[in-house]
Amino acid sequence: QVQLVESGGGLVQAGGSLRLSCAASGRTFSSYAMGWFRQAPGKEREFVSCITYSGSNTYYADSVKGRFTISRDNAKNTVSLQMNLLKPEDTAVYYCAAAPTDATNPLAYHYWGQGTQVTVSS
Repeated sequence: QVQLVESGGGLVQAGGSLRLSCAASGRTFSSYAMGWFRQAPGKEREFVSCITYSGSNTYYADSVKGRFTISRDNAKNTVSLQMNLLKPEDTAVYYCAAAPTDATNPLAYHYWGQGTQVTVSS
């Protein structure tokens, strides 16, 4: 019903930057909350950031506050995650997801992208 495709992952040195993008297609997207999650080997999938389409409210995990910025472009049906000052502990597969309401629980998100790998090293 909603298709999400992430792009922009890759290999970057610590302290560098990457910009992840999520392109949406299918049903009307404007009323969905959008979230970014990540999962590293041996770790649970964790909340990174989310953004609502009414009120332009944004939320971030404590581990990424001040370094990551979530944004949207409704005209292009895209959501982005600008990641600055990357750390090795940011290494994970990053997933874009859509939910009917603002939430940090992965189970609240009905639609998921395929994920994109982010690797941070020296």
